[in-house]
Amino acid sequence: MIDETNIPSLKSLEYIPYIDDRGQLPEQLQGKIGVYAIYDREQVLQFVGYSRDVYLSLRQHLVRQPHHCYWVKAQTIERPSRTLLENIEKAWIAENGCTPLGNTDNKEAWTSPIDVRTVMTPEEKTHYESPVNDELTQTKIIKNVARRVEAEISALLEARGLQAQIRFNPKLKEDGLLDLK
Repeated sequence: MIDETNIPSLKSLEYIPYIDDRGQLPEQLQGKIGVYAIYDREQVLQFVGYSRDVYLSLRQHLVRQPHHCYWVKAQTIERPSRTLLENIEKAWIAENGCTPLGNTDNKEAWTSPIDVRTVMTPEEKTHYESPVNDELTQTKIIKNVARRVEAEISALLEARGLQAQIRFNPKLKEDGLLDLK
């Protein structure tokens, strides 16, 4: 049993492919409480987090940061303990020797819905900010930007072989946000 005195080292855990050869995410982590470390294609640590459902968190991170999610290491626990989860997270970051970029200034990109306003093309921005637009027109424009970004993310994940169902929350699109349902 994992407790404060026997936290497994990050190095001792096996790499799990983020998307397996069947195009699925690590199903063994579904519904599991735990800490996870996300690595890029070259197995450089990008983010360490913890969750009440590691699988759902991994899905969110994949959509938010698809270029950085290629490998994962995880340690699950039986009973929720924020203190234990935080201690494992801190130990893994310390073991890494430096704080991963996803746990520093870039943390919001890993943990918050995608704000499509930050990725608008110059044309979309000009059209959106046009003084002749009323609120309804702006909402339609931002929804179309959200659809474009969603299509780009979906195409990228499909090209990586993802078969798992990814559904975005349609209600958030009119606010210019993308997050999974």
